Amino acid sequence: MFPRKIRDDVVFVAEGMLEAESVKLLLESFGITAYLNQESAGTAYGLTVGILGQVDVIVPPAQLVDAKQIIAEMEAGKLEANNDDIDS
Repeated sequence: MFPRKIRDDVVFVAEGMLEAESVKLLLESFGITAYLNQESAGTAYGLTVGILGQVDVIVPPAQLVDAKQIIAEMEAGKLEANNDDIDS
């Protein structure tokens, strides 16, 4: 099998549409336009694992640097709220 080439405008590769939609909403909450792209066979069969289940989160080139920074912060756990941070 050939290795998958990831396009330059892809900031995150999600395992399934649920994870992709969550990342898209996160980016949009920071004012970044995001689009999702999944192989059509994966969409048709509802796959969420493997190469056909992967969903690319894509942003416009002008927002690429900001989006990658937000993704890095997300992966580092810096965007998670502590229970102490939430008002009761």
